[in-house]
Order: sequence, then structure tokens, then C-alpha cells
Amino acid sequence: MLRGRSLSVTSLGGLPRWEAGLPVENLLLFEVSWEVTNKVGGIYTVIQTKAKTTADEWGDNYFLIGPYFEHNMKTQVEQCEPVNDAVRRAMDTMNKHGCQVHFGRWLIEGSPYVVLFDIGYSAWNLDKWKGDLWEACSVGIPYHDQEANDMLIFGSLTAWFLKEVTDHADGRHVIVQFHEWQAGIGLILSRARKLPIATVFTTHATLLGRYLCAANIDFYNHLDKFNIDKEAGERQIYHRYCMERASVHCAHVFTTVSEITAIEAEHMLKRKPDVVTPNGLNVKKFSAVHEFQNLHAMYKARIQEFVRGHFYGHLDFDLEKTLFLFIAGRYEFSNKGADIFLESLSSCRFDLWMHKSDVTVVVFFIMPAKTNNFNVETLKGQAVRKQLWDTAHSVKEKFGKKLYDALLRGEIPDMNNILDRDDMTIMKRAIFSTQRRSPLAPPQSHRADDPQTAEQLYQRNAHSVKKLILHPEFLSSTSPLLPMDYEEFVRGCHLGVFPSYYEPWGYTPAECTVMGIPSVTTNLSGFGCFMQEHVADPTAYGIYIVDRRFCSPDDSCNQLTQFLYGFCKQSRRQRIIQRNRTERLSDLLDWRYLGRYYQHARHLTLSRAFPEKFHMEPTSPPTTEGFKYPRPPSVPPSPSGSQASSPQSSDAEGDDEDERYDEEEEAERDRLNIKSPFSLSHVPRGKKKQHGEYKN
Repeated sequence: MLRGRSLSVTSLGGLPRWEAGLPVENLLLFEVSWEVTNKVGGIYTVIQTKAKTTADEWGDNYFLIGPYFEHNMKTQVEQCEPVNDAVRRAMDTMNKHGCQVHFGRWLIEGSPYVVLFDIGYSAWNLDKWKGDLWEACSVGIPYHDQEANDMLIFGSLTAWFLKEVTDHADGRHVIVQFHEWQAGIGLILSRARKLPIATVFTTHATLLGRYLCAANIDFYNHLDKFNIDKEAGERQIYHRYCMERASVHCAHVFTTVSEITAIEAEHMLKRKPDVVTPNGLNVKKFSAVHEFQNLHAMYKARIQEFVRGHFYGHLDFDLEKTLFLFIAGRYEFSNKGADIFLESLSSCRFDLWMHKSDVTVVVFFIMPAKTNNFNVETLKGQAVRKQLWDTAHSVKEKFGKKLYDALLRGEIPDMNNILDRDDMTIMKRAIFSTQRRSPLAPPQSHRADDPQTAEQLYQRNAHSVKKLILHPEFLSSTSPLLPMDYEEFVRGCHLGVFPSYYEPWGYTPAECTVMGIPSVTTNLSGFGCFMQEHVADPTAYGIYIVDRRFCSPDDSCNQLTQFLYGFCKQSRRQRIIQRNRTERLSDLLDWRYLGRYYQHARHLTLSRAFPEKFHMEPTSPPTTEGFKYPRPPSVPPSPSGSQASSPQSSDAEGDDEDERYDEEEEAERDRLNIKSPFSLSHVPRGKKKQHGEYKN
């Protein structure tokens, strides 16, 4: 409970700042994570994108703590000497006692300071630190769990560093935010040693929740029925679970990234989160309003070039009437919803065939997996495409020269003589080179280490969706197959599909939204729940939310099929309108607005850690209750709503549609809505939602 009333918080420029009392200049803020300069998963994106907003707010009093890896240090960090005296003296003390502590600026937006610990250099302390952890919380770590041992070393170094900082803080109060169980040991030891710090623990997904969902268990329907200790023990992660749970209960403030994860954490970790802190992105706006539409057209053309090569010999469809859909994430078919996506694609293909649609759907699965080489057929396809392009270009040059000479002489050239026998032979050989032995293009762009997985996808591909490509590698602009970065690829696609069963937040649909690309998500993802709360009609803004929480698997699959089919029915103009609306939602995901939730958590932890010095007026977390993007009045809620049962041509437009749609009016209304101040006053919380639902 917050105490006193001498310090209040107000909203200034969209971000809460101190109004009275101790200024930010007299505070030190540390964030601790295993993913500082070390990309492992989504937490890296959270910290990297939030750094600029936090650094702008806290200046030189903001530090990130993470592990030292030589390659990451050389490529991502500019070494420098610490300006802050407490940090410098803490590093000197630890280095004198046999540690290696590195300092510098992380070369990302905001250039925050980073403190990096060399884990291997301090491994000789492992046995001693295992004893310290046992004395602090009676948790033992098995010798064979290398990851947990590394986390113990990292946490022990963190607690040691924080002790040295507080010893030389000169009256400055220290706030430390720990991300995930990997950083939790530092929190446990700091609290056991009674360090004068205010602590926040953020879980981005519960450890046991990930394991249970990966085992295809009916998770959300049995949240209150699991024997937590038994489940963790059977999966041999009991010691990790204990570390996570101890971290949660030791923290002054416990936060998580979404309402759906808050419900999960309350059952798995036995503590209700104090604040929900949604994940954001560092949104960049183009000076030209429609620049993102131009980028879509440019990158779509590059994807079309890849498709021409991949499907050489089977290019029996019109690329101008082809839609590019994709799913991206870890290679977890059930958790990421790839299973119901394939089923829905099969049904959607049947519906398109029944209505005699000329729309073709090409689907990309961007799911990194173990591979040993590129697929030879795929490489050959790109080589054949390039050869055809060179052949067409050479014939075009020859044709153009003859045409030019004839026109100079004032003659109309004889088309029967303008191409000679050699030209015809070259073109015929080019056509014959596109012949393929296999009845289908290869479903995967790489040779997988697990041929059974590739064969299973091939069988699904053959019987459901013929235009499917599995790309089991991170996208890169240096790839000889598809030379595009992930951002460029997303901008070139038409729809991102992420019907996840377990997705605590969901950065993939959020990234699509920021880039103006419609996406499919679910009400079991944090992003989907966030959009349901803040947008009156998400579908009209290009956010399709599948109900995987309260519907059966068949019903969820049917709903996804309807979304996909409705999207395929849209005309080209309707897709442009929808992308304009989707891009306008990016303001909701900007850290300049979502950063207020983290600020509230820090204010709350200060008042709990130092109640005699810090007092806040009793407030609820920042809320936008009562604020929603309105349903666009100028066109039907879904752009496909006004269409006939069969899809129209991509260039089809109606005069009545022109009269009903006023983009500038819609955009101005949305801009005014997002500028509405987020209330910091007390708002009664709604009824607790049920957690029971069908397993999808």
C-alpha cells in the first residue's frame, strides 16, 4: 500500500515525472538481464527498444547489467570509463578481487551505459556461491545444470556489484529492475543481505508455463489444478522454479507484461503482479505519410523475384494477384499456432477454389531450425531465374537496337524479321531450362537436420497448400536465397499470421503493426488482449484476433479460416486503406506512451523500499480505461464487409467507396485520441476474468 501524500505524480508530455521531492538526478537506475548485449529471445528486444526512452528520462544515471561475451563486446559495445563515482569504485573493487568487469556504451539508440560481468573468469567461486544461495533461500543447484550454474555466477556478481555501489552511493537511492529468472539470483542475494535498494522483478513468461505448453498440455483450462511442485520436479526444473518463485516473492514490486500472463503468474508463482507493463517499440514516423506504402511496394517486388525463382517450372499463377502471408517465431508448431494455421489454409484454399477466385496465396514459415546446407533445388531456382532475366535482357537490347535503326530510316520494322533464328533458339533453350522433374516446388529452402520434420511439412504442403515455403533460418540481407532483412521482408508481405496458444506478449504482430502490415493474433497473447482493450474494432484496423481462449479448437480454426478468406476477398484499394489504419495504431505501441507503466512500477517500489523517505499519493497503475480507438465510420468495420461473396479484381474500386472514405479525417481523429492523457487517478478495476477455456 502506498503511504503518505507529500509526493505526487503527474503526466507531463505523456510520461510521468516527479512533481516534487527528490529529483531523478539523485537516483540510480539499474536493469539486470541475461540478454543485455546478448540476443537470446524477446527480452533483448524489450531492453533494446526501451533504452532510448529510459536514457532520455534518466540520463547518465541509467545502467544496464548483463553477461560479458567477447564477440558481443567487440561488435556492440564502445568501451569507456565510468563517469559515476559509485560505479567506478565498485568496478575497481571487484577487479582487484579477481573479477573481470567491463564497462561501456551499448551501440543502440540511446547509447545506454552497460556493466558486463565475465562469467567464466569468476567460475572458481562457484562452490562458495552455491553455499551462499543455500544459506539465503535453501535452493540447491545440480552440478550438471550448466545454465543454472552460469546464472548463479551472474547473480552473485550482480549482488556483489550492487553492494559496492550502495556503499559508495553518497546518499543516492538505487532502483534495480531484474528481468526473468536468469537475473533473479541477484535479487534474492541482495534482499538476503539487506542491501538498501528498491527492487522490481519482471517476468516475461513463467518458466513452468513454457514447459507445460510445450508438452501440449491443456494449460489455461487447468491453471488452478496443477500440482506446481510435482510438475516442476517431473521436468527436472524444480531448482529453477524455486529460484524464479523466490525472486518473485523477494521483490518489492512484481510486474509482468500482459493481463494473460498476470493470470498465469498468479497461479504458477503464487503472487499477483502489482503492475502490468506492456512491451513497446521505438516507433519511427516517416516525414511522408505514405512512405511506408512505398516501402511495401518496393519490398514486395523483391519477394516476387524470390518466388519466381523458387517456383520456376510451376509458375502457373499471376504474381500481381498473389498475396504473401507469413508466420515467424520459434520452431514450436503447437505453441506458435502453426498447426491450426495449416488447417485453416487448407480450408481457405478450398473456399477460394469454390468461389473460382484467381487469388493465389504464398505462405512463408520463418522458423529457425537446425540445418546443414541450402536446398540445391532452391539454389538452382534462383540461378535459373537470373539466367532467364539475363537472356530476356540481352534479347531486349538486340530487339531495341533493330527497332531504333528501323525508325531512324523511317520504316516500320517487320516483326517477323526483327528476331532471327538464333534469338528464337536462345529463348527456347531458356524455356526448356525451367522444366522440373518434381511435381511440386521444394517446401523448404534449406536442408533440415531432421528429415522427418521436412517430410511431414512436405506431406501437409502437398495436400493442403501448394504455395508454402519453409525458411528455417533467420532472414539476412547477405543470404544468397532471399537477401532481405526481417524488417524488409515484413514490409513486403501482406499479412502476418500468429495464432499462438502460448504468447505472453507477442512482438511479431506488434512489429507488423508498427510497419503498417495487418496481422492475426489471439486472445491468449498479450498483444491481442492489449488491442482488444484499446481498439473498439481491431479487425477494421487490420488486427484479427482469434478466440483460442473460450472456443474449441475447431471453432478457433474456423474463425481463422474466415479471417484469411475475408482478407483474400479484399480489393487492392481496401488493403491500402487497411494498412493506413494499421500503421496509425503504432502510436499505441510507442515506448513514449508505454514507458509510463515502468515509471509507475519504479515509483511504487521506492515507496515500498523507503517508506520513511518516499511517499506517493495512492494511485492505481496508469490506465486507458474508457479510451479506445473508435470504429471507423467511413467504411464497414471490416474492409471485406461490403464485398460480394466472390473476390473482385485487385484493381476493383467503387465510386461509393470513394465518397465514404476520408483518410485525413480518420487519421486526425486517431491522432487526437492517442494524445488523450492516460489517467493516473483511481479507477475501479473490472471483474476478474475467468481463466477456464478450451485447449487449442
